[in-house]
Amino acid sequence: MNLSSITIQQETENDRQAVFTVNQRAFQRDEEALLVDRLRTSEAFIPQLSLVSRVDNKVAGHILFTEIGIRQPDGNISQALALAPMAVLPEYQSKGIGGQLIRHGLEVARSLGYKAVIVLGHEHYYPRFGFVPAAKWNITAPFPVPSANFLALELVPDALGNVAGEVIYAPEFGL
Repeated sequence: MNLSSITIQQETENDRQAVFTVNQRAFQRDEEALLVDRLRTSEAFIPQLSLVSRVDNKVAGHILFTEIGIRQPDGNISQALALAPMAVLPEYQSKGIGGQLIRHGLEVARSLGYKAVIVLGHEHYYPRFGFVPAAKWNITAPFPVPSANFLALELVPDALGNVAGEVIYAPEFGL
């Protein structure tokens, strides 16, 4: 497979079943696929940040970024994005598609004016894209999670410099 043959674009209505299948097969369960369906109806949903990768015109991967808040100790809420979920069909995994989705998604997020992204993810995978433990900024998850897996990335230098607190996910996450 030639990585130059991969295209990434905003998800369309016609992609929805394929996106469901990608998430279902990648995670080997329905939860993430159903989460994407719920998030599409959420106020946190940003259509430009629901992206699909295509290989030979077949949807092979999907990534979704949604709006979240970070409730600071003084009660103020800072806006950021959650990267969740990101999925690639098993037969296309370990071929760079996920990385392309992440890099493209971060560029779109930056172009839309977002300043930071939070991800609950693999401690050895996401740091290659610049993510570091969110604990660096005293940003915490609303659930117990190892700090090595709760990561943040500043899209703008020092975007999280004055931010600390607990992440508030969209209600559709069911937390």
